[in-house]
Amino acid sequence: MQLIDIGVNLTNSSFANKEQAVLDRAYEAGVGQLVLTGTHVESSEQALELCHRLDESAQRLFSTAGIHPHSASDWTSNSERQLRALLKEDRVRAVGECGLDFNRDFSPRSQQEKVLEEHLALAVELQMPVFLHERDANQRLLEILRDYRDRLPALVVHCFTGEQRALFSYLDLDLHIGITGWICDERRGTHLHPLVKDIPRGRLMLESDAPYLLPRSLRPKPKNGRNEPAYLPEVLREVALHRGESLEEVAAHTTDCARVFFGLPVMIEQPEDLHE
Repeated sequence: MQLIDIGVNLTNSSFANKEQAVLDRAYEAGVGQLVLTGTHVESSEQALELCHRLDESAQRLFSTAGIHPHSASDWTSNSERQLRALLKEDRVRAVGECGLDFNRDFSPRSQQEKVLEEHLALAVELQMPVFLHERDANQRLLEILRDYRDRLPALVVHCFTGEQRALFSYLDLDLHIGITGWICDERRGTHLHPLVKDIPRGRLMLESDAPYLLPRSLRPKPKNGRNEPAYLPEVLREVALHRGESLEEVAAHTTDCARVFFGLPVMIEQPEDLHE
């Protein structure tokens, strides 16, 4: 078995000078390929640099390029040009992270919406998939996406944490769904348990969102409390449990889904089997 982690914040400062060790642990755990998340222009550039420096084979590491809604206020006249250049790089496989966050409102909502539409326009032009963030903004996100959906190849709502209505609205729009360690959280993630089985095969992908969202069901827990891609098998186990599928089944169809979505190569050398 192998897994693909579709969302890793490897440029986060908590991973500074530890990136190779983090990747080695991921590979050993059966996470064979990873997509590094860009959340603003600088981190998108850093993610691309890590791909080149830590994966000369061009088999394991890929990235996204975009500006997170928290940073939408940082959008300038140069941002579109900078992102366009990044998105033309071979290792960059999706537009984003972009979207709407009406929970924290770190950037004005009108600015978030403007910047999201800038990303979607780029994705239409370049015919690239989109890596979306949404928090407390389901209805407004749907309204914006409907104007672009028919011209876009694919979109994933990453780190889905919403309720049934939101999930079905995204599936109705033919979006993909990313599930994280949120599903392992007995305090706030149990509503996902009955919902995850409603995500069709071919639309479900797994992600760590590391260093965030350490699976609370993980035993033993790391002393530093930091999530890593190596813990993605814990998300796999929880998802498999609530879908009524085997680990092998969920690993196979989520990996196939991620590979198609991001256009990732088939690994020439298969990673080690997942630890039971």
